[in-house]
Amino acid sequence: MTRRVVLLGGGYVTLHAYGALVRRVRGMLRDGSVEIVVVSENPVHNFHGFTGEVVSGLLPARLTQTPLAEAMPLATVVHARVEHVDLSARTVTYRPADGGEPGSVAYDALVLGTGASEPVDDVDGLTGRSLTLRHPGGLEALAARAEAAENDPDPVVVVGGGLAGAELAGALADRSGGRPGRVVLVHRGERVVPALHARRPRLARHVERELDRLGVDVRTGVAVVAADDDGVDLSDGTRVRTRTVLATTGQRPVRLPGTEPLARDDDGRLRTLPDLTVRDGVWAAGDAARVLHPRTREPVPANALWAIKAGDQVGRNVARALQSRPGLPFRYLGLGQGAAFGVGHGVADVWGLSVTGPLAWALRLVFFLRFMPSRRRALAIPSELRRRHAHRARRVGDDATRRADAPVGAATLATARS
Repeated sequence: MTRRVVLLGGGYVTLHAYGALVRRVRGMLRDGSVEIVVVSENPVHNFHGFTGEVVSGLLPARLTQTPLAEAMPLATVVHARVEHVDLSARTVTYRPADGGEPGSVAYDALVLGTGASEPVDDVDGLTGRSLTLRHPGGLEALAARAEAAENDPDPVVVVGGGLAGAELAGALADRSGGRPGRVVLVHRGERVVPALHARRPRLARHVERELDRLGVDVRTGVAVVAADDDGVDLSDGTRVRTRTVLATTGQRPVRLPGTEPLARDDDGRLRTLPDLTVRDGVWAAGDAARVLHPRTREPVPANALWAIKAGDQVGRNVARALQSRPGLPFRYLGLGQGAAFGVGHGVADVWGLSVTGPLAWALRLVFFLRFMPSRRRALAIPSELRRRHAHRARRVGDDATRRADAPVGAATLATARS
């Protein structure tokens, strides 16, 4: 009798749950007693670590995208949108992306790694007018719009001043050569990167200086209250003319129809037990789940590294369930985070240490290359960064180069490749 593991979503949780599972049940996959099915609306895995480099024109989007069928060769990948989960019958109903007739798949083990989306509908007029990264094609659309915006007299508006928003604002400004006012960053809080200010104030101040260096027009203490085709209205009564709005306004967990009986927290995240189950035979991790830190018992941050590590644990525990063994608790304690503001400029919080400048940039690069699902694409990134950075330096000239970005030599990139 074949037992089926169904993984929903094509992000970090699914990829790393798959990898951990395959390493432990390869024999079962070989003899046909276990099979893996992945259902994802997006046919590729988007590695968002290098989103800033893609937006700034330093990397092509294709190098950060890996087809799911390539990343998970031992799984059956279904390109479809999940329409319903029947927890009692243990089935998932889906509609193929090509518009075909709905299908369904039964499961013995189900992994919910469907992530979250930006709550753009909280702002009048923002839905349909803002670009987001959490839907299929979002990164390509943003990269294309960033390229088109180079000749647009109006600025790009980034809504949301967390670390992701600050990094994207910096990337867009870096692409423009650091020309003042080409990017407007709107944040309702009194200071950008508030979470970083609370824990690592030195790094937070460095982020503010980087945004100033790149000419980003930072507007704090205000919110976008409405948007139309010509611009956005702010809560202080001002209006910013723009045709490009990027929303980094937080996250709202994706709710799959049929999962209503599962326990959720006040933010809509699925409550997980220490072994990351949400009920018998169902696991969850990543942005859609409330995973507690094993030491502090506080929810872990919603970022890629925690999704990767929780996905690994889910894969191990699914394998243990298939082997009739009890699951183990999630024990990962964390590493840190980082952001880049142009080649050679960055911030990093690593094991409680605050690092800035070229070292932070190189540490971030090495870390992200380590976790890319495609080794071939990872190996191509340092040389592509160096080539495009050199081309940009020649194009903008020495004065713009000194103002926007200090060149990083081959030694730094060589370190990043090692």
